[in-house]
Amino acid sequence: MLAGLGGRIYLPSVFAQGWEPAIRDFEEQDKVHPPKPGCIVFAGSSSFRFWDTLVSDMKPLDVINRGFGGSEFSDLDQYANSIVIAYHPRAVVVYEGDNDLAEGSSKTPEMVASDFRKFVQIVHAALPDTWIYILAIKPSKLRWNQWPAMKAANKLMQEYAATQDRVQYIDIATPMFDANGNLPRDLFKADGLHPTPKLYAMWTTIIKPILLKTFGPPISASRPVSSVPSVFSVLKIFRFPEMS
Repeated sequence: MLAGLGGRIYLPSVFAQGWEPAIRDFEEQDKVHPPKPGCIVFAGSSSFRFWDTLVSDMKPLDVINRGFGGSEFSDLDQYANSIVIAYHPRAVVVYEGDNDLAEGSSKTPEMVASDFRKFVQIVHAALPDTWIYILAIKPSKLRWNQWPAMKAANKLMQEYAATQDRVQYIDIATPMFDANGNLPRDLFKADGLHPTPKLYAMWTTIIKPILLKTFGPPISASRPVSSVPSVFSVLKIFRFPEMS
C-alpha cells in the first residue's frame, strides 16, 4: 500500500529502511543479467522507475533502468558509484528534483542545482568521457503549486549544464503543455503525478534522437545505389533522329 506525505508518494518499506533494498535489488539483477560495457544508464526517481517500456522504446540503444521511486537528487549522489559509475556507461540520463521540491519539502531550487553539480563532479571525476544528460523537472497536476520552484531549478540546471563539457540539458517539460498552456490530463496516471504511456511516448521522441545522434549505430560508408536513372540511361531510351 502506498503512503502519501505532503504531496509525495512512498513505499513504506523503502521509506523506513532507506534505499539499500532497492540498490541490492539492482545488484541482484546485475548478477542474472550483467549489463554490457558502454551501456546508457537511466537513473532517477519514480518517473523512470515506472517506465516499463524504456528498454524497447530506446532500441537500438542499449539502456538499463536504474530508477528508484521516491528518490531525491541527494540520494542519487549517494548511490552514484553503485548504480552509475559501476557500469562504466557511455552516458547517463538523469531525472531528479521532482521529489526534492514536493509540497512540504524544505529544499530550494538552489539546493537541487547544487546536488546536480555534485552529481556531475562525482561522475566526471571517475568517468570524464561519460556524457550526462539532465532532464527538466516535469510539471504535474499533483504538484502544480510547486511548478514555479521547479522551473527555477530547471533554469539553474540548464545554465550549469551549458558551462560543462559532456553535459546536456534536455527540456522534456515545455512540450507537455498544450496550445493553451494547459497540462493534458491524459499525460498522467490517476495520481496526477506519474506519467502514462502517452507521456513516455512523448519523452521518447525527445530523448531518443539526441542519444542516437551520438551513440546510434554507425551509418554505412558505402554509397547507396541511386534509384534515379542516369543521364546516359535516359539517352539510351530515347533515340533522337539522325541529322542529315
